[in-house]
Amino acid sequence: MATKFSKETYLYWYELMQLIRQFELMAEEKYKMDGKIRGFFHAYIGQEAIAAGCMTATKPDDPFITGYRDHGLALSKGVSADACMAELYGKATGAAKGKGGSMHFFGVDVKFFGGHGIVGAQIGTGAGLAFAEKYKGTDNVCLTFFGDGAARQGILHETFNLAMLWKLPVVFICENNNYAMGTSVERTSNVVDIYKLADSYEMPADSIDGMSAEAVHEGVARAVKRAREGDGPTLLEIKTYRYKGHSISDPQKYRTKEEVEEYKQRDPIQSVASTILSNKFATQEELDIINKRVGETVAGSVKFAEESPWPDDNELLKDIYLDPHYPFIVD
Repeated sequence: MATKFSKETYLYWYELMQLIRQFELMAEEKYKMDGKIRGFFHAYIGQEAIAAGCMTATKPDDPFITGYRDHGLALSKGVSADACMAELYGKATGAAKGKGGSMHFFGVDVKFFGGHGIVGAQIGTGAGLAFAEKYKGTDNVCLTFFGDGAARQGILHETFNLAMLWKLPVVFICENNNYAMGTSVERTSNVVDIYKLADSYEMPADSIDGMSAEAVHEGVARAVKRAREGDGPTLLEIKTYRYKGHSISDPQKYRTKEEVEEYKQRDPIQSVASTILSNKFATQEELDIINKRVGETVAGSVKFAEESPWPDDNELLKDIYLDPHYPFIVD
């Protein structure tokens, strides 16, 4: 089949999505089987095309911020698998020094700002990051991710109002996986098309197929271009589906196994693999080599986490207040 994207793009998408998928599956195994990981755990499995498409539609200096389903976006932005796994283990070498756990991955050096456990809190913080970029005179655009449940929080409306008023360089991305914590969109609001929430603020908005890396790239690229040119924010409702429960303890009684299997027929990784093979961008043997390389990376991250030290007691009260030498402070 013909495609407008290059061989390199498809191979990048494939390897990134495989990294996210294999990392999540391994972490889930270590949680359930070994008990090495504790606390909250929210898997990104099924939503990988969003991370992939967003990465190719942005540049490295564009900040990302998200909620507590953060592993996939952290990995895509460049937080190492070692640092991510070590954080899940609560080790000192983790992405938040072992003090944040699953919901609070950070990678300031790669412009990944979390990982936030309070539902919707990152929406306002994302606009703040965008304000900082505009204040500093950069052309960077902040991608602010949240779920369909967070779309019901009041902070969304306050943030939308100011973001439009000040024409902030931010793209609001609602990863609509249908169920929030376990309640369908239809049971939480009369407005089931979340992108329409932008209408009250005369904010441009769109609905995108989140199971397609191609569709995500195109939609995000349009919104980022608009923001980079000084025309302000966009709301993107990216319709996706999580194959796992809301969290690792979710019995998923609110949906049928048949529904989950139906969505798996449109698996984003298999879709990209099919395009690669049909266009002869790579052979199955070459994809198997990628799979093996990713598997070795993930296995290595487990070894790294298990061999890493626990945080020292004197770390307990550190990182609570802002360091005056923080690189984004403007004199």
